[in-house]
Order: sequence, then structure tokens, then C-alpha cells
Amino acid sequence: MSNHIQPVRGRAMRQARRCLLTGLLMAAAAWAGDAVAATNTLKGISYDTLPGGKVELHMNFAGGPPPQPRIFTTGNPPRIAVDFADTANAAPRHLDIGKGSTSGVSAVSAGGRTRVVVELMRDASYATRVDGNDLVMTVNNGTAAQTTTTAATVDPTKALPSAMNGPSVSSIDFRRGPNGEGRVLIGFSGAGADADMHREGGKLIVNLNHVKLPAEQAQRLDVLDFATPVQSITTRAGMGGGAHMEIDFKGNVETSSYQTADQYVVEVAPKKDAVADGKLAKGQPQAYSGTRVTFNFQDIPVRAALQFIAEMSKKNLVVADSVGGSVTLRLVNVPWDQALDVILRAKGLDKRSDGNVIWIAPQQELANYEQNLAEARLKAEDTAELVTDYVPISYGKAADIAKLLTSGSKGGAGGSGGSGSRGFLSPRGSVSYDERTNTLLLNETPDKVRELRELIGVLDRPVQQVLIESRIVVATDDFTRELGVKWGVQALHTTSGGNVITTAPQGGANGAGSMAIERGNNNSGAPNATNVTTYQTGAGGFNVNLPAANPMGSFGLAILGANYLVDLELSAAQTEGRGEVISSPRVITANQQEAVIRQGQQIGYVTYQNSATGSAGSGTATVQFKDAVLELRVTPTITADSRVYLKINVKKDALAKFIDAPGSGQVPQIDTREINTSVLVDNGQTVVLGGIYEITKANTISKVPGLGDIPGLGALFRKTVKNNNKAELLIFVTPRILSETLQ
Repeated sequence: MSNHIQPVRGRAMRQARRCLLTGLLMAAAAWAGDAVAATNTLKGISYDTLPGGKVELHMNFAGGPPPQPRIFTTGNPPRIAVDFADTANAAPRHLDIGKGSTSGVSAVSAGGRTRVVVELMRDASYATRVDGNDLVMTVNNGTAAQTTTTAATVDPTKALPSAMNGPSVSSIDFRRGPNGEGRVLIGFSGAGADADMHREGGKLIVNLNHVKLPAEQAQRLDVLDFATPVQSITTRAGMGGGAHMEIDFKGNVETSSYQTADQYVVEVAPKKDAVADGKLAKGQPQAYSGTRVTFNFQDIPVRAALQFIAEMSKKNLVVADSVGGSVTLRLVNVPWDQALDVILRAKGLDKRSDGNVIWIAPQQELANYEQNLAEARLKAEDTAELVTDYVPISYGKAADIAKLLTSGSKGGAGGSGGSGSRGFLSPRGSVSYDERTNTLLLNETPDKVRELRELIGVLDRPVQQVLIESRIVVATDDFTRELGVKWGVQALHTTSGGNVITTAPQGGANGAGSMAIERGNNNSGAPNATNVTTYQTGAGGFNVNLPAANPMGSFGLAILGANYLVDLELSAAQTEGRGEVISSPRVITANQQEAVIRQGQQIGYVTYQNSATGSAGSGTATVQFKDAVLELRVTPTITADSRVYLKINVKKDALAKFIDAPGSGQVPQIDTREINTSVLVDNGQTVVLGGIYEITKANTISKVPGLGDIPGLGALFRKTVKNNNKAELLIFVTPRILSETLQ
């Protein structure tokens, strides 16, 4: 086995030497090209520490004053990159700092250009100035309100312009990148603009100093249609001059920016998924994507095996001194990252990644390091200086947000002392509020103030509003038909004894006639007849009296003979009616806030109390009212997928009639239609909440018993009434989420 190992190890060493020689030759050729094209040289980089955790970097140039730099920043990881055109690099490649928010500085050169990268532990603002042959950059310990750039040199040509004589913002444009990222392009009329970007909650704040903002560029751009994380761009004049831009975005994003002489570009890209970032969901197997390698070693030192993996992967590996021992490997065609995990598990090691650098150490050593780092961070928070900050609240109430920030704290809103949970505050922090100006007052460490500002920026947002439109439709269809008949017979007969028997109508009460049988002498019809007996037999002078109640038309027939008279009258009526009542209440309300809209009348009526006789008007009169209104009561809730959940109550009352109440006059009778429900509706969708459909059919027959049932002839002895009524109630509702431009 040892004879087999040595040739393999020898070939690997020879291959490594050839790669190293090739790399040196390429570096020498690139250096030669740079030396020919460069007109200046970065000689060295040094730094000084300043109070408050600031770091002052000095970039010294050997060929004269520094060239005009091109500076841009990235958010993940946080970096400040400074490009110098036509410049060679003679400074060390990397300088460790580890002070404040500055981790280190790297300098590389290629193609006649030198790039200096300031590596940050967290987002931080900076300021630059020119001092002789040095470009001095001051890196703050965290993000300040804005980045300033000054020039401290006796040469007036090196002084940067002020806002009065600086360039103007010539254009503000937006474009979508090939991978769905949003790019905000800010054009300037010339050089000299100073731009700074920092993040506050769901917004990117860009401060443009030493520029003039024309009135036509102070506007709000809605870029939702581009399908990027960027939602809108709002630009306005800065309070101290220059311009202030707010970029609203949605989701988990990565941000970066860079600047040229006449343009500043901000890029907002969707963050890569968890698998691409090396983070796996619970239960998800590890995915390996490295270049496949084959290892067959017997008792090879662990450090040598890690060196082979570093050469194959072209990654920077840092191995702790405590890593040792040997390992036997036989891996055929496996990804290099899987091979690395196999070695680490076999020897009880672990890794931590930082960019393209992998740190390998025993698991306990890494755990102790992270624990010590966490304890140092907590100790730094305990000893950090407290600062006071004021946060104006725009859309909410400062008292409510103060209570939320201190939820769980025994001190309560206002940040008073107490042990136990402190909510979102540190053990020494406090928060209070001013109701008059709606402002929060924070007394916290600088890092905690920044976290609280981001949290408040998420909470203090305008509440979305919803327009709810409702339609209540009441449709009626009435049909009534009546058929009636009335007829009578009158006759006169003289007996052998000279008596006259007659059936004739007589005047009755209220002018109504009556059928009578009269018996008397020869002149029975005379007014002064004697011995006349009258028998009342019926009303109206008819044998059958079944007319239509309200006839729209009638037909009469009379047959007159020598001793008899037959009268016949047919009557009929038909009524048809159709009606529609459409009510359309609409109301606008904020998300999760109840809204009520009512329209109608109050119906007054009089009641009597303490009545002695029990009749209306004899007691104490009291005027009371009943509502007959159309009412819409709704509470909307906007869901995460832009739908609307409605808790809704719709009521429509109407006066039907007044009814008599014994001893109390008349009271109104109210027709009530109401629906109370909850429903989930898409934005802009119309849904039918409910409906009531009523059909009333009635056939009424009034007839003479027995005779009214005779086929054909029975129609003369009966009256028919037919009713067919239909009523329909439908309630529609349509919610619409109002966009921010309409609020």
C-alpha cells in the first residue's frame, strides 16, 4: 500500500508546483501590464483608531495625489469598495483591523485598475477626504444618518462642490435585471455628487448630498408592474439640502450600490433560497454540488487531506493548530464538499464559512469560541454607552408602539425600571413617548437603537383601506284576478180571489233594496193598501249577489216579461304589478376597523299610559320612535394573499302599516330584512351573500252550496278570486383594496 501512496502523492505535489508556477507567471504578466498602463501607484494602507469605534484608513499614493475614486457599497456581506483607475498596487494584499465595525482591508490590482475593499462586520457609513497624497476614509461604528464627503487640502481644485454649485439630478429611472432584481438609476448632470445608502425596515434610504433636485424630479414612481422586490420610489428635497430618496421593497432581499462620475445605481435583488445559501430546512438532506474527486489514501495526515481538498475546490481553508491525526480515505467520484464533511465527521471536527474562507477546528473549540464571542457581545452591551434618540411616529400612536416595545416588561410603557423580561429593550434601556408630538423617546445602546428603528419602521406603516360596495335588490311581482256574478228574478201573480202576490225590491237600511212577499187586496202595490204583510227574504234585490270587489268592468242583461223580470250582471277585475327597489350603500374603512353606514327614517307614534277608561286618548300620551333604516355594518380583514375577509351585517327595514293597539292608539308594523354573515372574497370580486325568494298563491271561491257545483250552470252561483304574488331579496357585496396612491 505504501508503494502505491508515494507515486500518487508525488504526482499531486508535481501538479501543485506546476499550478503554482503557472499562477506566478500569470501574476507577473498581469503586473507587467499594470505597470505599463498605470499612471499612479497605491503605495500602502494604514489605519488609526478614533473615539467611538471609528477607524481612519490612509491610502497613500506614490505618484502624486490620489485619482478620483469610484466608491460603491454592498449589503450582504457588508463591504465598501473603492476603485482607482490607471493605478497599480504596491500595498500588502490584506490588512487585519478588527476595530469598531471594520474587519479588515484588501487591495487587488488587475487590468490597470486597483480595488480596495473595506470588509465590515455590519453596515456602516463612511466619509472621505483628500490629504496630500493620501485618500483618508473614516469608517463609522455603524450606520449614521448620512455619509459626508469633505476635502481637506490647500488645492482648491480638489475641494468637492457644495449643494449650491454641485450637479443636478438629471434623471431617475428604473429597470428590471435578468434575474428579477430591481435597479434604480440616478443620473447627474456632472461629477461631484455624494451618495449614501442605508436600510431602515422595509425601506432603503438614499441621501444625495452636494446635488440639486429639480422640481420635476421630486416625485413618486410606482414600479409594481416590473415584478421586482421594489414597490415604489419616492424622491423629495432633503431637509439640509440635497435630495432624499426612499425605496420601498417587499420580501427578503440583498442590496448593493455603486457610483460612477455621473450616475448612482442601487440594486435590490431577491435573496437566494435557503439551499443556495447553505441553509437547509428541518429534515431536508444535505445537497452537495462540488467538483467530484477520487481519494485512495492509507493513514494520510488529516492536514494533508484538507490541503488536497483546498487545492481541488480552490477554496481558502484555515486549519486550527489543534487539528491533527491521520485518516484512511477511499472515496470514488464524490463531490469535494461531501468529502470534506466525511473527514470532519471522522475526526470530530467542524467548519465555519465566511465568504470563500472556511475555518476548520475541533467542535468543542468552535463552540467555545462562539460562546466567548456571545459573552463578549453581551458584556459589550452591558458596558456600552447609552444614547438618546427621538423617533417621530407618522401613522400609529406613539403610546401603542411604546407599549408593544415593552410588552412583557414589568416596567410597562414608558420604560420604567423593573426586573424580568424587557420586551424588545436591553436591560438598561427605556422608552417613553410624547403624546403632543406623537414621538417616541429611546434611551438605549447605539446598536439597540438601530434595531429598534428598523422594528419601528416595520410597525409604523399606513394601514390599508378597503372600499365595500353593497347592493340590496327587492323585486316584487303581483297578480290578482276576480270573476263575480249577481242576478235576481221578480214576478207578479193575481189569485182567483183577487189577491196579488208579488216579489219586488223594497227599500232597506242604508238605501239597500230587499226582496219581499206581499199579500193584500186588489191594490197591493198602492201606498195606502190595507192588510199587507211583508216578509224580508234577502238584500240587494237579487237572488244571487256575488260580485267582484273592485270590478274593472261589468256586463248586464235584463229579461222583461208580462208577469216577471230577470236581471243578470257579470263583473271582473285583473290587477298586475311589478316593482324593484335597489339600495346601494358603500363605505370606506381601514383594515380591521368596523364601519357603519345608515340611511332611513324614524317613525313616530303615540302611546297612552295610565288610561282610566282603557281607550286611546284618555291617559298620559308618550311619543315613541321606531327605526326603519338601511344599514351596512362591516369589518374587513386583508389577508396575506390580498384577499378580504368580511364580517358583515346588512339590514333593510321598511314601514308596512299602522295597526291598532287597544288603549294605545296605533303602532307601526315594520318589515325587516337582515343578513349577518362572514365571507372570504377576492379583491374586486362580487359575491351574493344571500337571498330570499317568496311565492304566494291563493285561489278563493265563494258560492251557493250545491248550486255552485253544478257543471256549467254553477258559474251563476259562485265568485272566484285568484292571487299569485312573488317577492325576491338579493344582497350583493364587492370589496376593493385601495392602493397606496388612492389613500
